[in-house]
Amino acid sequence: MKKSRSLYAAGICLWFAQATLSIARGQEREAKAPEAKSADKCDAATSKEESSVTEHSIKIGGQTIPYKATASTTLLKNEKGESTGLMYSVAYTRSDVKDLSTRPVAFLYNGGPGSATMWLHMGAFGPRRAHTLDGTFTPPAPYKLMDNPETLLDKTDLVFIDAMGTGYSHAICKAENKDFYGIDEDVEAFAQFIVTYLSRNDRWNSPKFLIGESYGTFRSAALGNYLQSRDTVHLNGIVLISSVLDLSSLTFAPGDDRPFIFYLPSYAATAWYHKLLKDRPADLPGFVEEARKYAQGDYASALFKGGQLSAGEKAAVAKKVSYFTGLSEDYLIKADLRVNLSQFRAELQRSSRLTTGRIDARFTGYTYDLLEENAQGDPEGPAVGGAFTALINSYNHDELKFGKDKVYHNTSGAGGGSWNWVRKEGGPRRFFPGAPNVDQDLAQAMITNPRLLVQVESGYFDLATPFFATEFTMEHLGLPDALQKNIKEDYYNAGHMMYLHDQDRVSLHNQIASFIERATQP
Repeated sequence: MKKSRSLYAAGICLWFAQATLSIARGQEREAKAPEAKSADKCDAATSKEESSVTEHSIKIGGQTIPYKATASTTLLKNEKGESTGLMYSVAYTRSDVKDLSTRPVAFLYNGGPGSATMWLHMGAFGPRRAHTLDGTFTPPAPYKLMDNPETLLDKTDLVFIDAMGTGYSHAICKAENKDFYGIDEDVEAFAQFIVTYLSRNDRWNSPKFLIGESYGTFRSAALGNYLQSRDTVHLNGIVLISSVLDLSSLTFAPGDDRPFIFYLPSYAATAWYHKLLKDRPADLPGFVEEARKYAQGDYASALFKGGQLSAGEKAAVAKKVSYFTGLSEDYLIKADLRVNLSQFRAELQRSSRLTTGRIDARFTGYTYDLLEENAQGDPEGPAVGGAFTALINSYNHDELKFGKDKVYHNTSGAGGGSWNWVRKEGGPRRFFPGAPNVDQDLAQAMITNPRLLVQVESGYFDLATPFFATEFTMEHLGLPDALQKNIKEDYYNAGHMMYLHDQDRVSLHNQIASFIERATQP
């Protein structure tokens, strides 16, 4: 693989180390609503909303569902009432529903930060899907666009939202895209869009859901709390796909051993998948559970000892970690038992001249420099990025009749280094800023609304947001037992985008469909 960053990795991958570094340097600016341009630069044409409505139908489970697709931009304004941006969305609403209070509406988005929502839209839940090959490179065009029987239109209306600077969403007047690049800035933009959508489409009394992936889960925790506490928009449910709420859990910051513990079960699952274990168990879930217990037990205890760990103890731990990961004992000793993600991805299949995927560890790509210590890119991005990019553009133009004279931006370039990770005042008082963390936002949202249900979807082969770290976060929200029971966790034999695996795309649909039914019960 070449060292250049892949298109998808630039958008979806979370640049957490950069984010933490930005905080350490004392970044202190607060989230502020963008200011408007002077009147001569903010004419009516600049702030004009656009919309295209088309009629369609799809067969799901033997029934034909008629639906309306609305591709449009929605005007955002600051607290002064001045125009600041146009946010692009595609809404799919069932056409034969008479009572909208009986029909749920879900708001969906990807993460990054700075990724367009074409992945969930064209890969998981939209009525049309990009066909890609599972676990390997999808050949160049012509690509195939097909009906998606796993669309969630059988259970809910769907509104796919592109974050500012992505898709066709862009700042206007005096505002700039970068004014929206921050935790609170981003949340405020999404909240304004959702409230506007509810009002314009008479959906205030519909059951409401947030469905986010990757940084989209980070957004959902903060957004859910914001909507409920500020706008009194109570939600029925939040779906967290490939979740991270505490960025320190996967940052590999110096002196913090927790990420090594959190990643060990994912390393084990990855080595199992690629058949790199000497005594490979037949049962993946059982092997993963064994790795969990070792990670939080003997491995955590050994790392906690630090420099006090004896040579004999270190050798014993290296042997056990080698059993789980397929890495050599010699390599583990040299690494002081601590192998970060980039090192693991480079080392695991080095003898085959392959680099292991980050977003989805099932994917591999050729390694250019066999002496390189760290992974040289993510093979998952190039494997599917071409198909998604081509098909989101042709689909917008040809079927949704929108954007033919515009540029659809897969990413905004708003990586961790340019994102404002500092929260507004109002949270717990701390002498020093910590790593970005929204777990208390989710906890507060569940306390405010004790009927709020949360569903967590994790892939065993996801090395971007490891499932063991997610489990730790969900078990440490500090919730009463009655509310802790409102959280359900599901697992898939795939990666970050588990819907790329055909069997798991079906399972993902069924799990979320069941979740929506539970969350809309009286």
